[in-house]
Amino acid sequence: MKYRSFRTESRSLLKLAGPLLVAQLTQMLMGVSDTLMAGRLSSTDMAAVAVASSLFFPVMILVQGIIMALPPIISRLHGAKNHAPIPEVGHQALYIGLGLSFLVFIASFYTYQFFTPFNMAADLHRISADYLQYVFVAFPAFCVYMVLRQYSEGLSHTKPSMVIMIVGLIVNIPANYVFIYGKFGVPAFGGAGCGIATGLVFVAMMTCNWLYVKFSKELAFAPFFSHSSKPDISKIVAHLKIGLPIGLALLFEVTLFSVIALLLSPLGAKIVASHQIALNVSGVLFMVPLSIGLAVTIRIGYLLGENRGKAAKDASYTAVALGLAFAAINALISVLLRYELSGLYSTEADVINMAADLLFLAAVFQFSDAIQVIGGCILRGYKDTKAMLIITICSYWGVGLTMGYLLALTDTIVPAMAATGFWLGIIMGLTVAAILLSLRIRFIQSRAVN
Repeated sequence: MKYRSFRTESRSLLKLAGPLLVAQLTQMLMGVSDTLMAGRLSSTDMAAVAVASSLFFPVMILVQGIIMALPPIISRLHGAKNHAPIPEVGHQALYIGLGLSFLVFIASFYTYQFFTPFNMAADLHRISADYLQYVFVAFPAFCVYMVLRQYSEGLSHTKPSMVIMIVGLIVNIPANYVFIYGKFGVPAFGGAGCGIATGLVFVAMMTCNWLYVKFSKELAFAPFFSHSSKPDISKIVAHLKIGLPIGLALLFEVTLFSVIALLLSPLGAKIVASHQIALNVSGVLFMVPLSIGLAVTIRIGYLLGENRGKAAKDASYTAVALGLAFAAINALISVLLRYELSGLYSTEADVINMAADLLFLAAVFQFSDAIQVIGGCILRGYKDTKAMLIITICSYWGVGLTMGYLLALTDTIVPAMAATGFWLGIIMGLTVAAILLSLRIRFIQSRAVN
């Protein structure tokens, strides 16, 4: 790839990725604000938010992943200057989102039953169930927001996502204050108030995105609200063939770390805490390569729509190169600031030292993690998502979890290494995923006609 092509693609990718990075980080800040503000009330309220989120987050990730099939579909139409079908494609995604959200809304009437098998204390049970009920009731607003956001991003407009997510954070913090603590005549809902605040955030972001998509001159060439389309089963199935593997891959990735936390729990609170600290820091650093990956999905779809297969390859290579460059920076941060970053989360020396050791390992997997997340997004751009799902399951669960379990909790290979063993397993799983995804990309690009 020539330097000129690299420079051109770098500029295009970073222009798309910058706003996406701010949006991703802002979304994380919402979760942090929920935890901190509920925690200031009581440990029970903070625990309830954490428990309820552990059920809500996988549902949100699955649905979000399914809707994320929209950008690679419409970016290709956009690149081909075939704008007429784009609104209808968006309408079909909306039908999918509304259908999924209806199922979640129905589940809102049964949230108390969800927690019954866990034998919780009465207060924890009540607050967790109330939180989950509130966010499930507002879930249709989240789905509409996601469809409109992905519609805008698929047409290469990512700045609105950043601005609207910031609006969401601005709504989230005062809404938490009002509904958690009971201000301005509103009853105090405790930790469950975070659920009400989150629901209001969904409504606010949906409204902002609706206004942008409807009135933006930048999207006038593909007016989402210019007409309505009836549900088209063939188009819905075509969307699900791309989106369902994306959603399941994200779900398997998220639940892997939840399973690891559960497997570590018998070893004591300090080990689990150190694992969570290292995971949280790594999650923040992960937002950079993830944003580059989301950007390259849009870019590849657009270039393929223009029938520029060679340029799509260049975009792929550029994204990986940028990801590795930022991975090097992330690795340095993980190594040089590991004690300082761990100290932000805990004052206990044992927890800080264990978390710092895990962050040293996190520095190692920054490179394979960047390759695998960007590689998966490259495949989305080519609409090749089934292979990504299979590779994710085999690499994360087949290699990562299996090796992590053997190293962490058994003496089969070496004396049990606790959390360190699981992180070594994660490194192995990410490395296998990076290799397999790279091979799949080369195969897809070798046979791609456009």
